[in-house]
Amino acid sequence: MSRIGKLPIAIPSGVTVSIEGNVVKVKGPKGELTQSINSDIKVEVEDNQVLVSRPSDVKEHRALHGLYRALINNMVIGVSEGYKKEMELVGVGYRAANTGQVLELTLGFSHNIFFQLPQEIKVETKSERNKNPLIILESADKQLIGQVCAKIRSFRKPEPYKGKGIKFVGEVIRRKSGKSAGAK
Repeated sequence: MSRIGKLPIAIPSGVTVSIEGNVVKVKGPKGELTQSINSDIKVEVEDNQVLVSRPSDVKEHRALHGLYRALINNMVIGVSEGYKKEMELVGVGYRAANTGQVLELTLGFSHNIFFQLPQEIKVETKSERNKNPLIILESADKQLIGQVCAKIRSFRKPEPYKGKGIKFVGEVIRRKSGKSAGAK
């Protein structure tokens, strides 16, 4: 059995899980999420727990078993607690500002970048003196928030020599030394 797949998912109070055909819907205080599931994998709700089971030990079924259990667990955590990502802009003159769902980034290019965020994501920007600007993203959908963070990061990835770019708070960038001095 899959070690991940066979673990039951505890449903916290205030969260409801409903299964209609091969679609799982999870509703909670932070929002509502849906996920379609392969028809071979069976999902059941029993006494405040979600159980995921598979019909056989075929390689595809084993893979899908753990996958769908993890996706449903992420949905339950998302609608009850939510996900939060903090990104930091490292570099002289790098700035971030938001107007509603539009994020404006100044990243040393000849023009500013305007990025339209999905409605499901809440954005907040912080700029304090002598500190790097922060972008704080919150959402119930783990997959969507990860996709948006990857897109924002792709505008200016952290480079290994000076460490300039957009990085996650707490992320360690492997630094390289520049030109070796006096190498003959």
